[in-house]
Amino acid sequence: MASKASPSAGSHVRRGKKAPGRVKSAEPVKAGGGRESQGASGKSGVAIVGSLNMDLVVRTEMIPAPGQTVLGQDLMENSGGKGANQAAAVGRLVRGGGARMIGKIGDDAYGRRILGDLQAAGVECSAVLTDRHAATGAAMIVVDRHGENAIVVAAGANRELSATDILAQRKSIEASAVLLVQLEVPGDTVACAVALAKRCGVMTVLDPAPVSAEGLPESLYHVDILTPNQTEAEMLSGIAVRTPDDARRAAERFLARGTRMVIVKLAAQGAVIVQRDGGGRPVAEHVPGFRVPVTDTTAAGDAFAGALCVGLAEGMNLKEAVRFANAAGALACTKQGAMAAMPARAEVMNLLRITPAVAVHG
Repeated sequence: MASKASPSAGSHVRRGKKAPGRVKSAEPVKAGGGRESQGASGKSGVAIVGSLNMDLVVRTEMIPAPGQTVLGQDLMENSGGKGANQAAAVGRLVRGGGARMIGKIGDDAYGRRILGDLQAAGVECSAVLTDRHAATGAAMIVVDRHGENAIVVAAGANRELSATDILAQRKSIEASAVLLVQLEVPGDTVACAVALAKRCGVMTVLDPAPVSAEGLPESLYHVDILTPNQTEAEMLSGIAVRTPDDARRAAERFLARGTRMVIVKLAAQGAVIVQRDGGGRPVAEHVPGFRVPVTDTTAAGDAFAGALCVGLAEGMNLKEAVRFANAAGALACTKQGAMAAMPARAEVMNLLRITPAVAVHG
């Protein structure tokens, strides 16, 4: 589902203090270690394994208390789900195609509409399966006059996406330079997709949302890149994350559990990259966000994830890919909605062109 969350890049930039070390990110990143352009491997584009939901949104003056009925405005039906949102972001940003969605919908009008919206965004949907016994996933979202929301999710067909389904669609992953996964489909399914990608030399990126009270299974820490936002980093590490230095300390705990690289999203502050240097020591670099007028932060995190993977698949170095992702996340904040807010590549490139890069460490 698309839930209201902190953006990857927002309306203001705040500079953090210096922290020890600096990321050596001048060369393209290679899956599993080392650095090289993904194009050199013969693989291209991004495979996305995740959820597809129809978001049913109603705005009202106040969120009803138990037993209370309130009147709302018109009901809006928006294609969403973190997987679908991220796939749409990839489809609008990647050059020459190469956005491949793997998921499951029901045999119903909502599923067909989501497929149509994804295809319109340039996403290859041949690996989106139809379950004839489960409805397409849906999220019921009530938004009050302050922008606060209450959400109930019916996972529907998303819950039926299995490891067997992933193995049957393995060609979509094998052909890709990067695999992007989230946690709105069963954990065993996500773990299977990550393991398959690793065997095929495909870079693995995990957006750890939503985070459960039990945290992440140990196997999911062993991805190439983990991209928590502030709340997720805090829940997974036990460290309150408010500043770039807090992000660095939290990320070091993930490195200790086997993650190769961590990118902590800091809303308006941009993002912090943390990885080990040649001597095995954790080093960090803060990549600032962009100043934009904020309308709706719902889609920012998914825009960031999709753009990050596009940058990596196209051979950008890590810092370039994060800056590209910060720009996409910022632009998504300027529009209403989720999938509909994903920016086009030309918009992102224009923002990058008019905004000088500023290196801030910490």
